[in-house]
This record gives sequence, structure tokens and C-alpha cells, in this order.
Amino acid sequence: MSTETTTWSTAELRKLRSKAVAWYVQHGRELPWRATSDPYAIWVSEIMLQQTQVATVIPFFLRFLARFPSVAILANSTLDEVYQHWAGLGYYRRARQLHQAANAIVQEHDGLFPKDFSKVLALPGIGRYTAGAILSFSSDQRLPIVEANTQRLYARLLHLSAETTSKESQVQLWSFAEQVLPKQSGSGQTNQALMEIGSQICLPKNPLCAICPLQSLCPTFSSGRHATIPAPKKPKEFTDLEEAALVIRDRRGRILMRRCAADERWAGLWDFPRFDITGYSGCSSVRKRLAELFQERFGRPVLIGKELHTLKHAVTRYRITLNSFEAQIEDGHRTQWNSAIEIEWADQDPLAELALSSSGKKLWMWLNGPG
Repeated sequence: MSTETTTWSTAELRKLRSKAVAWYVQHGRELPWRATSDPYAIWVSEIMLQQTQVATVIPFFLRFLARFPSVAILANSTLDEVYQHWAGLGYYRRARQLHQAANAIVQEHDGLFPKDFSKVLALPGIGRYTAGAILSFSSDQRLPIVEANTQRLYARLLHLSAETTSKESQVQLWSFAEQVLPKQSGSGQTNQALMEIGSQICLPKNPLCAICPLQSLCPTFSSGRHATIPAPKKPKEFTDLEEAALVIRDRRGRILMRRCAADERWAGLWDFPRFDITGYSGCSSVRKRLAELFQERFGRPVLIGKELHTLKHAVTRYRITLNSFEAQIEDGHRTQWNSAIEIEWADQDPLAELALSSSGKKLWMWLNGPG
């Protein structure tokens, strides 16, 4: 095979499959979701593995299945219960869509995970890759898979120097992902093997070409261009934000928490009253601004006290500096709470009952930490 060609012959594809599967049988990791053909368990693992490393997912996966062992049990549970067992994995939209999809399976498919690709693809939170992975791994359906690891591997096997995210490149990658699969049985194992090679051998930087089972077939290895294929991604751009959280206690010492709305970050999770103060942080008018924002949103006047703590965190494309302030609801006013906002006065241990945002949890733990 020429080092510049992107065309693979039938014989070369057969050889690639054989080498990949043989390596996988001997070297593939033993992961809990690989020990089952249950599409429900495989689905849960695939959703958890999005944006999250394998080592992090394993204990969450085992605990989640112990609490929600079937689609029906997941669907009949509350979203708050699901959030509590998801807490720590981040990207909570995944948990919300998992719950929504479980309800759809119960209502539309009699509680049985569908085996038709189009029906799986129609479920909330499931895209082309995830639908293909679930059905390929659970019932050996001949469905191509392109995710982060196979995308990098296939780009190198195709000697594809263009950006992998372009429409033309995606067509090439998905086409190759389908070509590489056997015509008869074995698609699930082939997909697993190629994903494992992409994950463990064909690394983004310094791939382990010396021990790669596909080395003799790889045009990128032959050309020595693994540092430029695939084309490096553009650096992620962040927007800096400054926010403030209010720590408001009632006479019993309980702290005011509110549920994040559907159009907010951490939708459905609980957090301290939080406001964007970008441009106000450090200014003498920041307390006045916070009081205005609180009354505007919650309907009650509030007195802003001393600044307590500052923590930094990142969410998607935002780098956030979160300042916290003591605050107190003003007595003697007859104004009512905004009924559109769900609030809860939390006691000394809300973590067992409320699924808090990651930064909300950090602030709560700081407030209730030693000393």
C-alpha cells in the first residue's frame, strides 16, 4: 500500500481486522460493560464515558447499575435520585437525558431497549456513534463507530491530513469505519478492538507505534507524520466570568438553596442563589448590585454582608471566579417569594438529599468544613 493512498483493498482490510482482533483478545482491558451483552448496561456505560475517563467511570457505573438495574427502575425513579447517583461525573445533562430516554423506552417500547438503529437514535441524548456502539456491542450489528479514539486511528490509517471535523473528512472517516467491518459476524468485537487500539496505542501525542499491531499497514507510520496527522485541534477559547453566590441563613441556621432552571447551567441541580457580577467584582457597588439582582429574581429584599470565600472553576467554555457573600432576608416586608423559582431551606447535610452543582457542593463543604 502506498504511503500516500487512502484506499484500502479487501485483502488489506481483512488483514487489519485480523491483526486488531488478535491483539484485542490478548491485550484488551477487562471492563465491566464488556462483560455483558445487555443493551441497557452498555447504554449507561456509553453515556457515562462521554467526556469522562474510563477509570473515573467504573465505580460510578457499578453503583449506578446497583441502584438502577433496569430501564423500568430508572424510569420510575425521580430525577433527583438519578442526579444523586450521577453526582461527581459532571455534565448533568447526560443524566437528565438518560432519565428521559428510560421513560421513552418504557412508554414507547414496553420497557425493552429497541434493537432498531433508527429507534435507538431517536432516544434523547443518543447520537450516531452511541446508537451504533450500543447495538454493535450488544447484538453484533454491523454498524460503524467513529469517536475520539477511532477518529484519530482512522485518520492515521487513511493518512488524512485535513481537519477531521470537516464535513468531507467525516464522510471519509465514517465510510472507512464501515468498510473495515466484517460482512458477516464479528462487528462488535472489531469495533471494540479498534477503539482499544485507538485508546491504548494510537495516542494523540507519542503514539506507541513500536508495539502497534497495525504498524505494518499504517501509512502515517511509514511517512513519520503521526505528529501532524490528524491535524491538531484549534486551542479551546475560554470566556472569563465573575459570579457571586449568596449564603443566606434563616433563624434556624438553614441555608437557602434554589433549583437551577431548564435554561441554566446545571439545569435541575441545586445551587446557592448565584448572579453574574462580571465588571462589578471588587467595586464598592457590588453589594448594591447583588441586592438588586436578588430582589429582581427572588422577589424579596436582602441585606448583603461580608465576603466569605472565593473559588475558581471551569464549565464548558467559561472560566469562572465565584465569590460568596453572607446575606440576610430583610424582615418586616410583605413581599412574596417568586413562585417560579423552586427553593429549599437546607439543613446541615443537604448532600444526601439534594444534588448540588459541583461548585455549589464545594462551597457547601467549605462552609461546613473543619473550623
